[in-house]
Amino acid sequence: MSLFNRRVVSWALYDLANSAFATTVLAVFFPIFFQRYFSAGADPATSTSRLGFASALASILVAAAAPLLGSIADKGGAKKKLLALFAVLGVVNTGGLFFVAEGAWLPALVLFGVATVGFAGGNIFYDALLVGVAPKEKVDVVSALGFAVGYAGGGALLAVNAWMVNAPETFGLDDASHAVRVAFLLTALWWAAFTVPLLVFVDEPAGESRSFFAAAKAGVDELKETVRELKKLRMVALFLLAYWFYIDGVDTVIRMATDYGARLGLEAGDMVTALLVTQFVGVPAALVFGKVGERVGAKRMIGVGIAVYIVVVAWGAFIDSTREFYMLAIFVGLVQGGVQSLSRSLFVRIIPRSKASELFGFYNMLGKFAAVLGPMLMAFVALFTESPRWPLLSIISLFVIGGLVLTRVDERAGEQMAKDYDA
Repeated sequence: MSLFNRRVVSWALYDLANSAFATTVLAVFFPIFFQRYFSAGADPATSTSRLGFASALASILVAAAAPLLGSIADKGGAKKKLLALFAVLGVVNTGGLFFVAEGAWLPALVLFGVATVGFAGGNIFYDALLVGVAPKEKVDVVSALGFAVGYAGGGALLAVNAWMVNAPETFGLDDASHAVRVAFLLTALWWAAFTVPLLVFVDEPAGESRSFFAAAKAGVDELKETVRELKKLRMVALFLLAYWFYIDGVDTVIRMATDYGARLGLEAGDMVTALLVTQFVGVPAALVFGKVGERVGAKRMIGVGIAVYIVVVAWGAFIDSTREFYMLAIFVGLVQGGVQSLSRSLFVRIIPRSKASELFGFYNMLGKFAAVLGPMLMAFVALFTESPRWPLLSIISLFVIGGLVLTRVDERAGEQMAKDYDA
């Protein structure tokens, strides 16, 4: 199968579409702009706390609804419809940030939170459509194509938006604040435009038609059954527990990095450049990380990635220069994509093939809970400390717990349990 047939490319383009939100809004401009514009006049610690709580709440809402939404989509053949609904939710609220006035932190947080729900909710159905887009032997390659397109596209739009913010007069804009608001609008238009190919060219197998309440009951029953099955698959349960903690740390670093840099007094342009470095280093680094993982083992390389993150966070708590921020961005880029991709491949090896769909549903649900513990932890610590460094240091606990639990995961035992279960 060609990687460049119309269905595959159209599916991958949605990663390019919503990655613009992940980079321009989620990781870069909103955290900076929220503190300096939407929260103008507020204490920086209060701003960090507000942003942390809002990010956590949005993630909790999506994670709690994920099994139910997935069940409704599966039973009714409604993946594309629900993806379109969540994409519209994200696009409209992202664009709405253009109209929020300086100091209006509450409307900004509401729009940001709802847009984040649209982003995360849409990804549930985007991931689910992969099964119909690629045959089993090509799933990993097509999935990697989506990641690569997303990294490249998100980075490209971020570069344009950064240019616009650094030189607003070139684009006929009043100032940098005006440029950031326009960047929110451009991101919404980009998201909408690159969603269209998926909706037009990606087919979805028809599902069994059920009422909303019947589908909802099926979703709850499926979740209960999956929990019961995990008691028989100890290595799968241990891995999921480890994954929940360390991937939460990974996502928290992504979401809160620019807020932390802003509190240290770093220039917005320097932070944007650092995030661009992370984005573009991440593309080849993820591929190399995966190749090394094939040789020495996915679990071992995930452990290396966790160790790097611990060093990065500890080092980050004591940086005082833009150059060090750039160096940290490079190190994060080297391991970010690798940790994500190898986590998925390790999970594939230790789950029974007969329960793959259900267990991946649970895996994705836990993934949606990522960036809940970290932002909440930072928010609480920020409330009781004046220094921006202690909230960052608190994130190390997530990596330590996740890493320690991961050491208890025996890949060979997990593979054997999976074979015995299928036998």
